[in-house]
Amino acid sequence: MARNEMMYRPVVNEDVLEFIRKQQKPLAGELGEIERTANANGVPIIPHETVVFLNLLLGQLKPKNILEIGAAIGFSSSIMAQHVGEDGHVTTIDRFDVMINKAKANYEKLGLTDKVTLLEGQASDILPTLGGPYDFIFMDSAKSKYYDFFPECMRLLKVGGMLIVDDVLQGGTILLPKEEIPKRSRAIHRKLNAFLDVVMKHDALESSILPLGDGLLMIVKKDNTDFSYLIE
Repeated sequence: MARNEMMYRPVVNEDVLEFIRKQQKPLAGELGEIERTANANGVPIIPHETVVFLNLLLGQLKPKNILEIGAAIGFSSSIMAQHVGEDGHVTTIDRFDVMINKAKANYEKLGLTDKVTLLEGQASDILPTLGGPYDFIFMDSAKSKYYDFFPECMRLLKVGGMLIVDDVLQGGTILLPKEEIPKRSRAIHRKLNAFLDVVMKHDALESSILPLGDGLLMIVKKDNTDFSYLIE
């Protein structure tokens, strides 16, 4: 598996990062073991400070229907499944066979096969087929696709619902001029900046960025504004 360099480039002081990543309450049981194994092997999962925050946030929001874009090994969807109650459900999407197989194995291990539905394929193909509404959406997929997926996320999210988007700061490089960005990363840089330009100031949204992991963007949908005009 290719190393994701942004996983190892802190966007806050390294001492602070060390503290919030290693001194907060660890996960217990098999979910904690999945987290430790993934971290030891460099598997891209949400960092522990984001885990702690999501557990606190979802414990307060108590969403019933959650959508995730980017299942990876099923770690974050498994965390979210702990918060949907007996009649809630998590739907997640992934297109990589290796990740899909690992996610399915983890859902089986955690006893979540009835709580989580994994849709296999391209999110761009799957999202238009979904009806929603979802109380909470977590997007952690290809960063260059955030802009493209956003209109569908807003269509599927209920008014008052929350969309959280992971890894929006690209190790702090989001602030650099494009000339300083390696050519292989310029498309991601351009699309992320275009995405942030839309969501940070739009009247139909309440948005905030937290310096957790590689930047956690929180968006609350205030009304039914149609964002389909953004689709290229």
